[in-house]
Amino acid sequence: MAAVECCALAQTGKRKYDFYEFEDYPGNVQLDMASRSKKSRKQPKVSAEKILAAALNRAEVEGWQNIRLHDIADDLGTSLPIVKEHFRDQDAIANAWFRNSLDAMLAPTEKAFRDLPPKERLFLVIMRWLDAMAVHRRVTVQMIRTKLYLGHPHHWVPLVFNLSRLVHWIREAAFLDSQGRQRQFEEIGLTTLVVATLGYWATDQSEGQDRTRQFFSKRLETGDRVMSRLFR
Repeated sequence: MAAVECCALAQTGKRKYDFYEFEDYPGNVQLDMASRSKKSRKQPKVSAEKILAAALNRAEVEGWQNIRLHDIADDLGTSLPIVKEHFRDQDAIANAWFRNSLDAMLAPTEKAFRDLPPKERLFLVIMRWLDAMAVHRRVTVQMIRTKLYLGHPHHWVPLVFNLSRLVHWIREAAFLDSQGRQRQFEEIGLTTLVVATLGYWATDQSEGQDRTRQFFSKRLETGDRVMSRLFR
């Protein structure tokens, strides 16, 4: 029997273990994984900006809660490890979008900006922040709601700190230099104003966000009168 088997092997040019289906041979699994690893290393690098743009575009169609990172990787012709190099999870992509809007708010202004009254500087700064997010307003609102979801308590504390930082940078961008009790009252009032305006903006369908601008302008006027009475 052994002689017959050896003869058959000699005729086919195969070794004995070739009687196994070679693709099922255990050693070949490792070879296949190594081959895939090499392919993944050859994939072109994808920037964080491209990943963010792909996520926003897909979210416009499917909704922020429904997008999946593996779909974004497929859209960009890359892999999940490449996406993970830039973003630890989907929430990190949302944070990148909010950082972009903050950067837009902090963009350099003309020198004449500092000569405007504080109320007008505040109006321009906060509206510049909202305008930066307006192109993806619906998705932005979905991002915020996802962060506030009861099942995501680990997002709540960072959200509070992010709001505090936002108010800090609004004050800096608007060149508000008050100190002491006046600064404390300003920060409380600004926090309330930002949250209220953001809530109104979330449902504003008007062209150029005109309704939000009117809402914000009236609330800002009221706040300015209150601060004038308290610290005149």
